Amino acid sequence: MRVEGSGTEELLQRAQSGDGVAMQTLLARHRDRLRRMISVRMDPRLAPRVDASDVIQETLAEACRELPDYLDRRPCPFYPWLRQIAWKHLVELHRRHVKAQRRTVRREARLEMALSDPSTALLADRLAASGTSIPGRLVRQELLGRLRQALEELAPPDREVVVLRHLEQLSLKEAAAIVGITHVAARSRYRRAIQRLHVLLHDGSEDRR
Repeated sequence: MRVEGSGTEELLQRAQSGDGVAMQTLLARHRDRLRRMISVRMDPRLAPRVDASDVIQETLAEACRELPDYLDRRPCPFYPWLRQIAWKHLVELHRRHVKAQRRTVRREARLEMALSDPSTALLADRLAASGTSIPGRLVRQELLGRLRQALEELAPPDREVVVLRHLEQLSLKEAAAIVGITHVAARSRYRRAIQRLHVLLHDGSEDRR
């Protein structure tokens, strides 16, 4: 039976019934999303030492081992669960190679890794193009510092929802599952964050003209 056009829920049901092809299709389908997440989140200091493809491969191998338990419990939607495994591997790589401060993996998994300059620039582009009232003129190179500062002034949960939505290109439902809040709360945080960014980026901008 063909599985290429099957939806995630159908593939999960088939995998739970022991369909190995469905399991492999389910895991392989999210390679690009994992690669995007890793490119956004990986510390630039790791790039010379770590290949994103290796992180993806390790993530999918662990997910394959843990999938039966996931299927029994269904603690969250599938991709947020898969992303959580990739995040754990990134945290461990960061702890092992960067070692800015020694923390346990469990504690560091709750921390955010700073966005790289290319990720900040990409976020600026997407905010400007998304109809969020962030003008296109604010994506100019000399204003990226203002965006970074504005992001840092957001409450961490609000900032995280913006990054998940615009850089990892997740739905608000997926972002909510990753952050550990309801869909309604994620929507509220996202709107609040965009409004706050708008205020911060425009604060004093008229005086600079």
